[in-house]
Amino acid sequence: MKTKYIDLIEQTFDWPQEEFTMDGDQLLFHGIPLMDLIKKYGTPLKFTYLPKISKNIQRAKAWFATAKAEIGYEGEYHYCYCTKSSHFRHVLETVLQNDVHIETSSAYDIDLIRRLAIMKKIDKTQRVICNGFKKEEYVTKILDLKNDGFEDIIPIIDNEYELNAFKEKTTGPLNIGIRIASEEEPKFEFYTSRLGIGYRMIARFYKKQIHDDPNLKLKMLHFFINSGIKDTAYYWNELVKCLKVYCELRELCPTLDSLNIGGGFPIKNSLVFNFDYQYMVTEILRQVKAACDDAGVPVPHIYTEFGSFTVGESGGAIFKILYQKEQNDREKWNMIDSSFMTTLPDTWAINKRFIMLPINNWKENYERVFLGGLTCDSDDYYNSEQHTNAIYLPKYYPDQDQYIGFFNTGAYQETLGGFGGIHHCLVPSPRHILIDKDVKGKFKYREFAPEQKPKDVLEILGYYEK
Repeated sequence: MKTKYIDLIEQTFDWPQEEFTMDGDQLLFHGIPLMDLIKKYGTPLKFTYLPKISKNIQRAKAWFATAKAEIGYEGEYHYCYCTKSSHFRHVLETVLQNDVHIETSSAYDIDLIRRLAIMKKIDKTQRVICNGFKKEEYVTKILDLKNDGFEDIIPIIDNEYELNAFKEKTTGPLNIGIRIASEEEPKFEFYTSRLGIGYRMIARFYKKQIHDDPNLKLKMLHFFINSGIKDTAYYWNELVKCLKVYCELRELCPTLDSLNIGGGFPIKNSLVFNFDYQYMVTEILRQVKAACDDAGVPVPHIYTEFGSFTVGESGGAIFKILYQKEQNDREKWNMIDSSFMTTLPDTWAINKRFIMLPINNWKENYERVFLGGLTCDSDDYYNSEQHTNAIYLPKYYPDQDQYIGFFNTGAYQETLGGFGGIHHCLVPSPRHILIDKDVKGKFKYREFAPEQKPKDVLEILGYYEK
C-alpha cells in the first residue's frame, strides 16, 4: 500500500516538473537546494530567484516572434513591465537587462524612474507608459520628466479631468494614449471598469477633446481586462469590441499606431496548471490582423504589460511547522512560524492560492491538515490548494523538523504586506534572500533584508525618538 507523501504526489500529478525536482526526500526549486537555504538563513524566509524573471520575459518575446512569423503580422511587439507588481530594485534591474519598457501607475513611480536614471540603469531614451488615475502631482511629474529630456513618454488618458490638466500644463508636443473602460465579467459587483473611457464614447471624446489640440498626438489605445488574458468567451468578446474601437479611431487619427493589450498572462498556481501561451498569443494577433484587414487600416504595434507574469514565478516563502494542534477528532492544525496575513496577504484578502509543498520528509506517511498563522486573527489560515479542497503534508512528529514552501509568490505580496512596516499583531517581516547564478551556473545568495526586529517596529510606532 502506497501511503508515503511522495506516493501521493506521483500518483496525483505529472511529477517531477520543470521547476520542482527531488534530491532524496528533499525538494529542489529550479535546482536550488532549499534545505541548504534553510540551514544557512533559517525561517521564516522569503526568496527571489532572479533568473526566472529574465526567462519569462524572453519566453513571451519568443511567443510573439513565432506568432508574427506564422501569420505574417507586420506590426512590432513591445514588452512592458508594470512596476506595481514589484517595485524592488533587484527586480527592476533584472527586468531592464532584457530590453523592455516600463509602465507606471502613480506619481511615486516617476521618482523611481528618476532614481534608476541616476543609477544609470536606464537612460532618457527609455519608453515609459504612464497609467492610473492622475492627480495634479502625477501629471506634473510626468511633464517634468519629459521636459528633462525623457522624450518617449506616453501618458494614458483615463478621464476628461486629467486630459484638461495635461492641456493646461503641456507646452510642447506630447504623445498620449486613451484607456478603454472595459466591461467586467458577470461575477463582478460592478458592470464596467472604473478606469478609462467607455467604448461608445471614445471616438466622440477624441474628436471633441484631442483632434484639434496642436500639442497632443494620440498614439496608443489601451485595453485592459482585470481577469487577465484567458481563453474564454468573455475575453474574446471584449477584444473584438476593442478592435472595433481601434479601427474606428485609426480612420479618424492617422497618428494612432499602437494597441496596448493590458491584462497579464496567468502564472502557475497549481501542479496541474495548463495554459497554452503560444496559442493565445497567435490567436490574439490573428484577431487583430483580421479586424484591421477588414477595416482597411494598418495593424498596430502591440504592447503588453506583464507584471505578475514577469516576477510572480520568481518568488517563494519558506516556513517551519512549530507545532500541531488537534482541535477535535478530525482537525489537525499545523502552526507556522509566521503569519499568512503578513507574508502572503493575498491568501487572506482575495483567497488566492499558491503552490504549497513540503521541503523535506517526502518519504513519511501523509495526513490532511490545516495551516495556521501566528496572529490571533481567526482568518490567519490556509486550508486548501488550487487543485484540491484539502492540504496534505507529511505526518507531523514533534521530534522531527518539518518545513513547507509556498512558490510563485513574487508579485504584490511584499507591497500589499507592507514591507518593512507594521503588520497585524506586530508579526515581523521575514528575512529576504536574493538568488542568482554566476557565469558558471553556480547559485549565488545575497541577503536583501534581515528579519524585522522589535526595535524596528517600535521606532515606526513612535516609541523611540528619531
